[in-house]
Amino acid sequence: MKRVRREELVDWQSFADQRAELLPVVLAAKAARRVHVGSELTFLFENALTVRWQVQEMLRTERIVREKDVQHELDTYNELLGGDGELGCTLLVEIEDPKERAVKLLRWVALPEHLYAKLDGGELVRARFDERQRIEDKLSSVQYVKFPVRGRVPVAIGCDFTELRAECTLSEAQRRALAEDLAS
Repeated sequence: MKRVRREELVDWQSFADQRAELLPVVLAAKAARRVHVGSELTFLFENALTVRWQVQEMLRTERIVREKDVQHELDTYNELLGGDGELGCTLLVEIEDPKERAVKLLRWVALPEHLYAKLDGGELVRARFDERQRIEDKLSSVQYVKFPVRGRVPVAIGCDFTELRAECTLSEAQRRALAEDLAS
């Protein structure tokens, strides 16, 4: 998948000037890449546009101008993207009640091993995840996962963890968006 290059970024002030104009385009891209699996899991598939937006937002919010700090943000967010033939995404474990969330994140520490992309023909491709998101046997409510789909567009995203069994069939718009990302 195409990475965001340093020359594609603008300084935070220029971005702030362009932000309102760019926002609808980014929101539309994110909407086509948002997949809800059950009531508590939301997968946000990333591409160069969404990552570039996130980097620009960090630069703007933190008023980052030093080149080494800009490069750090760029490197960090480019990690969200999948490699060749992969799809990268941010997984949000959405539990509103803080007490319930704390209990479930402890109990759901094995959740990442139970995430999959289903391909045509029913093959399940298991997610690869960032171990740094598990701290002391507790799951973070934000996970960064990659699906090594070998360039194939999934037909569904799912979870077979005992407490969260659910699957979402991807719409045509979602499949088109992911196909574009895999082709980039």
